[in-house]
Amino acid sequence: MRLTFALLLCAASLLNGCARQPDADDIAIDGDDIGGVVTSANGPEAGVWVIAETRDLPTPFAKIVVTDDQGRYVVPDLPTALYRVWVRGYGLVDSPVVQAKPGRALALTAVVAPDARAAAQYYPAGYWASLLRIPDKTEFPGTGPQGNGVAPGMKDQGQWLAWMKNGSCYTCHQFGNKATREIPNELGALLPSTDAWVRRIQSGQAGADMVRELGLFGAPRALAMFADWTDRIAKGELPPAPPRPQGLERNVVITQWHWADEKTYLHDQVSTDRRRPTINANGPIYGAPELSADYIPVLDPVRHTPSKIPVTARDPHTPIAPGKVLQPSRYWSDEAIWTSRMDIHNPMIDGQGRVWLTARVRPPENPAWCRTGSSHPSARRFPIESAVRHAAMYDPKTKQLTQISTCFDTHHLMFAEDANNTLWFNGYGSPYFGWIDTKVFDETKDEVKAQGWTALVLDTNGNGRRDEQDTRIADAPYTVNPAPEGSVWGSVLGFPGAIVRLVPGPNPTETALAERYEVPWQTPDAPIQGYSPRGMDVDRNGVAWVALGSGHLASFDRRKCRGPLNGPKATGRHCPEGWTLYPQPLPQFQNVKDNGSVEGSYFAWVDQFDALGLGPNTPIATGNQSDAFLALHEGRWVVLRVPYPMGFYTKWLDGRIDDPNGGWKGRGLWSTVSSRTPFHMETGKGTPPIAMHFQLRPDPLAK
Repeated sequence: MRLTFALLLCAASLLNGCARQPDADDIAIDGDDIGGVVTSANGPEAGVWVIAETRDLPTPFAKIVVTDDQGRYVVPDLPTALYRVWVRGYGLVDSPVVQAKPGRALALTAVVAPDARAAAQYYPAGYWASLLRIPDKTEFPGTGPQGNGVAPGMKDQGQWLAWMKNGSCYTCHQFGNKATREIPNELGALLPSTDAWVRRIQSGQAGADMVRELGLFGAPRALAMFADWTDRIAKGELPPAPPRPQGLERNVVITQWHWADEKTYLHDQVSTDRRRPTINANGPIYGAPELSADYIPVLDPVRHTPSKIPVTARDPHTPIAPGKVLQPSRYWSDEAIWTSRMDIHNPMIDGQGRVWLTARVRPPENPAWCRTGSSHPSARRFPIESAVRHAAMYDPKTKQLTQISTCFDTHHLMFAEDANNTLWFNGYGSPYFGWIDTKVFDETKDEVKAQGWTALVLDTNGNGRRDEQDTRIADAPYTVNPAPEGSVWGSVLGFPGAIVRLVPGPNPTETALAERYEVPWQTPDAPIQGYSPRGMDVDRNGVAWVALGSGHLASFDRRKCRGPLNGPKATGRHCPEGWTLYPQPLPQFQNVKDNGSVEGSYFAWVDQFDALGLGPNTPIATGNQSDAFLALHEGRWVVLRVPYPMGFYTKWLDGRIDDPNGGWKGRGLWSTVSSRTPFHMETGKGTPPIAMHFQLRPDPLAK
């Protein structure tokens, strides 16, 4: 029987010659695995995905693997349930669903796509977005509606792209997925395309924001661009095809759980202590629902159980963050589905397993001790009148939420590697770094005594200390990234944008000094390169890794700087040689000639402790247009693609080591779908955020 099976496969694929063909019986599986061979009319299908999904557990659950070069696969370690199993891959259309239980061999038949258009429906959003025709360089600087329609504030094509990627569209959801590349009937399919786009961007609670952002591009030119794009797609224009997973990419195992609810979106999640990734081993994952809801979503990945921790701002007058619905959406009509007061934005876990959060706890106006005339050491130096978001801490042991009023605004947060477990914060749009000394807070419970903040001051005279001759800069860090040696870094949004490095000194309010490094965009010492930083991280060697809106992942190594790092000439453009740019693995827009890609990564994160398995200090960018994580391994990209449901978009990841001696099964990356529009995913309305675990086994058949 095995010989007959092999001969049939041989006849089906002359490309494979008459060598012995793979057989499902060759694949060793245990009682909790499903394994077999994927074949099509073309023979064994290498580098395609096998998806096993069930609703028999407390929450919908799926596991996804990739076939090897002989079309073989093993879906390992499945909980007991009945699974729907099918094949997806580039060049294919989805195979018929087969029902199966773990512990059996399962041969699967892939279906070759009947034409290029059918195949293209499975391509990531970025490939479709590459069909956009960005305004030509000759259209800049903009001259407004009476001229070329490009806003006068837009001076360069790169600035236009930077705003689209890092200032507006890309920062909330994918662009190029089916929900955005097609005009549905409900939003005006019978209208002229530009009018249909006007109606589209007015939809839902973000409508007013989208209208405002469009004006910053120059609405006439932007609408013409989007209308031209959707019109050409409707007439049949197709993007280039992505490659199938290769090499290490075939070793990935992706596990998925639904959590939160269909009206909630998440900004991000946390699984462990950034500094010690064995903390909270096998424990719950905690999410941050930002503007959408006042609860902390929790996932128990061992029991496959989601839950919620309700939260309430300590001041009932804290305003509800989202605005009203400008125009009904095709998904939620005129219902305002975002209802949060606390606006929980970003979580981090400490060494005790407690969850620290940026969150609103009161109205924005600061108390007197934060403002001018206060005796607080930081307020004496740098008084702050208001703060939109503050801090909170949830202790899983006591199940208590402690809310902390900060004078400084908060956005992201991260722990330093110091004796006091200092928790550093940036304030979105605010020109300072803040901190909470968690050791002092634990000992005193005094939120005033435990916090401080400092402005960013360059050592202009180069004498190594802060004095009256130095220069305070207005850069507002978007991220906060404590480095192992004690410095604190942050990215600065804008065009071309920059990164800053703060050396706190013994008393940061009085002694902190900053350094500034601008991204090298048309500088005297560098050709046209990258621009527009977003999220960043710092590795164990003090090298900063930065996601750029130009479609690059960039590294900045200050050890490469040839000139002084401080002094009158160290104003930001003094070390282009410290930058290295890596174009990300997507095509470029049709008429953009610069190096880079259509990608616009929201964040970059460094796997300092080898939680994934590609080695310590591996930089990983969120592939927001790629349905993927983009890991830079030995100078080459490893694309960890999520094929189902299409629309994977995330703003953060972290790595946890559940068992240091457990091999690939004892470690992995954690993330969640972070799109503000989870209903844009292929599964549509009713899709909640999805928590995901990425693991890398030694080969595609490892169990």
